[in-house]
Amino acid sequence: MSQDSDSLWVQRTLAGDPQAFGELVQRYERDVFNLAYRMLSERGEAEDAAQEAFMRAYSNLDRYDMERSFKTWLLSITSNHCIDRLRRRRLIWLSLEEPLPPHPALTSDIPGPEEEALTNERNALVQEMLADLSPDYRLAVVLRYWYDLSYAEIAEMLDTTESAIKSRLFRARQALADYLDAQPASARDRVMEGS
Repeated sequence: MSQDSDSLWVQRTLAGDPQAFGELVQRYERDVFNLAYRMLSERGEAEDAAQEAFMRAYSNLDRYDMERSFKTWLLSITSNHCIDRLRRRRLIWLSLEEPLPPHPALTSDIPGPEEEALTNERNALVQEMLADLSPDYRLAVVLRYWYDLSYAEIAEMLDTTESAIKSRLFRARQALADYLDAQPASARDRVMEGS
């Protein structure tokens, strides 16, 4: 998937090809959903947010700068929408009643019951730790460590400076370390086993 082929699909969409945008959705639906899920911590809400992000991208496609990465532009729309949702929630987090299942892409074979239980527990703790961060810090962590974006890419996406991103990540890591230090040793060990 190259930037050139993304631009081609964007141009075809703008020219009226009804199936062209569907190709872009297929390419990036997983990335958009994963970002929304990491930000919002709830599958149903993440699905709604992903759908809304694609609708916003489609309706603003004429504003897309073909010199930029389409994926970065789309993830920027997604992150902004998720932050809006979090603000509307007034930072009252939905509690996780069940541990988060591991994402299918992260499992190569079917784990045994004990391994699955430990993985679910670890994923729930990681999601709980993310939920404890402010939306700005959480977004920076997700974009850096789940999407492996550079400081420059994150800064461009969030319309800020690289030093601001480095600062957010430093503070986020401090907050995560403090949170982890407050956990029982057994919980800390389970998180560290997954890193």
